[in-house]
Amino acid sequence: MTWTTPVDLRAQVQRLWDRGSLLAGLAGGEELFPRRLNLKGPTSRELAERFSEVRDWIARLDGEAKHYRVAWRSVNHRILGENRVPDEVWIDSLDDALGLIGRRRDAERFAAQVSLTRERRSELMAWLARRPLRALELAEDWARLLDIVVWLQNHPRPGIYLRQVDIPGVHSKFIEGHRAVLAELLDLVLEPDVIDTTAGGVGGFCRRYGFRDKPLRLRFRILDPSLALLSTGTDQDLAVTHDTFASLDLPVKRVFITENEINFLAFPPASLSLVLFGAGYGFETLAEAGWLREREIHYWGDLDTHGFAILDQLRAHFPRTASFLMDRETVLAHRPHWGSELQPETRDLLRLTHEENALYDDLRRNRLGDRVRLEQEKIGFDWVVEALKKLAE
Repeated sequence: MTWTTPVDLRAQVQRLWDRGSLLAGLAGGEELFPRRLNLKGPTSRELAERFSEVRDWIARLDGEAKHYRVAWRSVNHRILGENRVPDEVWIDSLDDALGLIGRRRDAERFAAQVSLTRERRSELMAWLARRPLRALELAEDWARLLDIVVWLQNHPRPGIYLRQVDIPGVHSKFIEGHRAVLAELLDLVLEPDVIDTTAGGVGGFCRRYGFRDKPLRLRFRILDPSLALLSTGTDQDLAVTHDTFASLDLPVKRVFITENEINFLAFPPASLSLVLFGAGYGFETLAEAGWLREREIHYWGDLDTHGFAILDQLRAHFPRTASFLMDRETVLAHRPHWGSELQPETRDLLRLTHEENALYDDLRRNRLGDRVRLEQEKIGFDWVVEALKKLAE
């Protein structure tokens, strides 16, 4: 039977809820009621041929009409005589719609948010009307979110760390965990001249609204004892802020970058060289160290498609970067250590050398085997030492 049932009517109203249309009206959005729902009933022929089923259908539709109103029409039939048949179904109010789908309590919570927002920051009413379901998800935290918005309006571009924000009942971790929604709200209420529009996304939250970012730290090892920065006679494994690193201008000839911490720690001594641990910061940070452009940079990544993609990305900032142990000879010599790459890169990489691109093509097209991957830490230490000797020749 294809006639509209009470379940179908509830589904129509549920779709209005899922689109946020029902709650939006509470925040000044479009008024939806009274609203006619779609109703498909029996034809005249079905009324005659399936009269018992039609009668049951009418009984169910009318029997559950607690939250909707049925408008009737009279049908005269030469055999059955005059009968009343549902012609239209109407939801007369928001309260009826909420009652039909069991959402009255949720609507009450949202109405409380609307009232609080109208009282404290009416500029955000448009956001509530546009994103009511997202707002409802935040109902328990809404008052604190408003506290943060108000605080930042009163302290534009505060120049402090998030953990220094002093708002009763609001922990800095709460701010960090709600940066995405706070950005949407703050963009609506703050003056344009206090927003750094060049910074976006969760990672750019602090810079966008004038907080101090935690300093990024770069970790490196001096591989030549004669260039030690500290007179301790110990291994020169150092971590400094990116600003400090940018200003060092170390007297080295070669800079190695590796993504694996064990490789970083075990990297052999090398004349006029240092090794950078590449995990945890982007190449944009390295690019701030202009002196690196005057050095030989060697990138050592995994021998897989993503390793070459990272090399390609690094060359966008340092075009003369050479790959280190990312060649066909190395990968073939370590066949027993091959693994499998879960989601290989397949796009074209435009900054690879001819030899690198040939190996990359073999990897992404599975010519060496199925999704072959050689992790950099699987390469033998003796192999690394020999490669360094060749560079020094």
